[in-house]
Amino acid sequence: MSATPQLQISEAQKQQYREEGYFILENALPEAQLEMLRTECDLAVANIDAEMERQGVEVQGINIRGNRYFIAQPSLSRPALREVALGEVMAEICRATLGDNAILGWEQFVVKGAETGMKFSWHQDAGYAHSMGQQDIKPGVSCWCALDDMSEENGTVYILPYSRAGGGQLVPHVRDEEINDLVGYFGDDPGIPVLVPAGSIAIFSGFTFHRSGFNTTNKMRRVYLPQFGDSIGRNPDGSIFGRADVLLENGVHVS
Repeated sequence: MSATPQLQISEAQKQQYREEGYFILENALPEAQLEMLRTECDLAVANIDAEMERQGVEVQGINIRGNRYFIAQPSLSRPALREVALGEVMAEICRATLGDNAILGWEQFVVKGAETGMKFSWHQDAGYAHSMGQQDIKPGVSCWCALDDMSEENGTVYILPYSRAGGGQLVPHVRDEEINDLVGYFGDDPGIPVLVPAGSIAIFSGFTFHRSGFNTTNKMRRVYLPQFGDSIGRNPDGSIFGRADVLLENGVHVS
């Protein structure tokens, strides 16, 4: 893996994460990694579109052609992505949030299509894990990497700090039958929009409520989202939930 500059995470940011469940790092990704992520994301979308066309369908799982895409575990087939998913930037973020041990449990591209990209309802990432049968859930950490300049117009993420919803605990979620989202917050707090340049990362806990708006611009809105825990996530039958690539072990970056 190529070397990356040492990431600086302040004590104030670490405290904000402990107390409110999130912090933001602007311009955290090296330019070469940002460009690689954009290229890989566009290729992944094009591959899904081509497969939908081959099948003569507009919907494939939760992907809707031209509208929204959730492309899971892309680095398993595109090894170049491991430079980011298991690189030094993520290692430093995990040291600041999880401690000395960190395991990559999930990663995905999340894309909203131009002028049609759907919103996503208030939820905790741990709420989805719970819905899939995980028990004794630890919050983990999500690293929401902006591949485009983010605005309210293109459907950026909004965050609710612990003090404004959830209190840092897992909250029951219910499924919205119309759009199939899980929803765990029904109040009127609009949240804090993440308005950042491309290459920035919003870091939030699996117990932090977040949502995203519609993309009303004429360009796609692209995000890369690796998620980490301090131990292996497991399904009720004991099998691994997602994946279990070690990033940090006893404080050492081993990937």
